[in-house]
Amino acid sequence: MLTSSILAAGDVLVGYGVPHLDTSAYGDGVTTVVLAVVAFVIGCFIGSFLNVVIWRVPNGISLVNPKRSFCPDCKSPIRWHDNIPLISYLVLHGKCRDCQEPISGRYPLVELLGGFMTMLAVLGPALHLYPVWLLPATIYFAWLSIVIAFIDIDVQLILDIMTYPSMLLILALLTLASWGTGSWTPLLRAVICAVALAAFYVLLGFIWPNGMGLGDAKLAVIVGLILGWLGLRQLIVGASAAFIVGGAFALIQVARKRINMKGGVPFGPYMLIGAWIGIYVGAPIANWYLTICGLN
Repeated sequence: MLTSSILAAGDVLVGYGVPHLDTSAYGDGVTTVVLAVVAFVIGCFIGSFLNVVIWRVPNGISLVNPKRSFCPDCKSPIRWHDNIPLISYLVLHGKCRDCQEPISGRYPLVELLGGFMTMLAVLGPALHLYPVWLLPATIYFAWLSIVIAFIDIDVQLILDIMTYPSMLLILALLTLASWGTGSWTPLLRAVICAVALAAFYVLLGFIWPNGMGLGDAKLAVIVGLILGWLGLRQLIVGASAAFIVGGAFALIQVARKRINMKGGVPFGPYMLIGAWIGIYVGAPIANWYLTICGLN
């Protein structure tokens, strides 16, 4: 009885479009697991580079000069064996080898996020979230999400140097996905959704100038492209989730007297969290809502 109930509940969830693992997307279960593990490891190393981007770009430091990362306190170059994602932080007990100053816990956090988000993106086709052809766009969007979110938290700015090139690159990758899948409708929908979502944020900027900026509108173009390519349900849920999640965190911070309601809260991270909610559970949430409203 219990097994039958579980299977029945599973069938209902699948009927709503809840992501479920299908190892046939990558051939078989072993290949899927291997790809997920490899994606996590590579993502952790990418996360180590993302730490460099997050620190250097807002501070006007070149990404290629100096070539080696350095301690922000004593300026000593970091040895290669002290720059292994996650492991080096544990081996060094979270301290610089040269000056013994504590290393921020953000560094292993970003490395871990890099691994997790890359793995999540790679598992997307196996979860029937999007075709394999969309994988380059989602992997890049995963890395971009980490960089933009942490820079916005640090300086409360979404930098043009991150958004403008990314608009063009993601548009190119979505074009590749449409070519690979043989359907150009998603690409047209993506462009329309990107323009519409950006216009919505521009309007919000006029209504609430201290709460929204043009940087948010530029990020909305990227979010609109990704979610729009996937579908209107993903776009609506993802865009709405940004305000739900952001509003909840803002209320908590106001209650703790960390901020006031006049602004000063970086909204970029919530836009990106909402976007990933839209990617992963946007369709099932929309389907569930329409079903209970009798519209599906």
